[in-house]
Amino acid sequence: MKINLWSEVRSYAIMTIGLFIFAFGWIAFVIPQEIAGGGVIGLASITFYATGIPVSYTYFIINAILLVIGFMIMGNKFGIKTIFGVGMSTLMFYFLPEIITWRTELKDDLFNAIIGGTLSGVGIGMVFMQGGSTGGTDIIALIISKYHNTSPGRVFIYCDLVIIGSIYFLPGKNLESVIYGYLEMVSFSYVIDLIISGNKQSVQIMVFSKRYEAIADRITQDLERGVTALDSVGWWSKEESKVLVILVRKNEISLFYRIIREIDYQAFISVASVMGVFGEGFEQIKTGKALWKKGK
Repeated sequence: MKINLWSEVRSYAIMTIGLFIFAFGWIAFVIPQEIAGGGVIGLASITFYATGIPVSYTYFIINAILLVIGFMIMGNKFGIKTIFGVGMSTLMFYFLPEIITWRTELKDDLFNAIIGGTLSGVGIGMVFMQGGSTGGTDIIALIISKYHNTSPGRVFIYCDLVIIGSIYFLPGKNLESVIYGYLEMVSFSYVIDLIISGNKQSVQIMVFSKRYEAIADRITQDLERGVTALDSVGWWSKEESKVLVILVRKNEISLFYRIIREIDYQAFISVASVMGVFGEGFEQIKTGKALWKKGK
């Protein structure tokens, strides 16, 4: 029980730090320069530029509606962390402008877009690694990446193109404003992919534990991932057992660690990167699919 409590406290602490970095990037670098951005915060900031309505208000209202989708698709556990993410980030967007009274000496929109995008990407990446979200397009990205082998950064790009492009229609804005917004988006997407996925999208986990049955049941039921149990013999003890082999996406590793440690804290775990995983729940072999369509 102590291990579970510490794990949850650590998870929420990391999420809080990530949310602070995310909000700080926007408050200190993006919003003061009136640079466009993606996601709900991007839409809220553009609304602020046009109407003067505080970012925190618009951000909270939109997310309050989208949270229903998170509950329905991702389950209660996801919903709780999303509520925390939305609530905490809303508070930070509300209070940080009062605390951060200084303005960055970097007046160049290019540097502000890159730095702001990088910081927000680092923050959201930390939140994603703990199974949380800040709502909005984060929910869409996590849902799609759950069922398809598509990186969250790519989903963000598709969703954010329209949001960032809308700044072009504000008075005093032009194509240059849109370009700076896209630079912020690219910086954000690259960093979040680097943190969550790295260069390898999938890993192979091997679990050595006497409680392999309980671990396999939890993984198949809670995470809906396939588990293969291989016969094994401990050569020192001469005891027969099973070795669990699991293929997962890299951004899901923390969830598997948590379940394994909850059941057997002394379990031996081996993790290896793989070049590619093809099949249901992962990437499909495009060449074979193309040949099948042609009847070959």
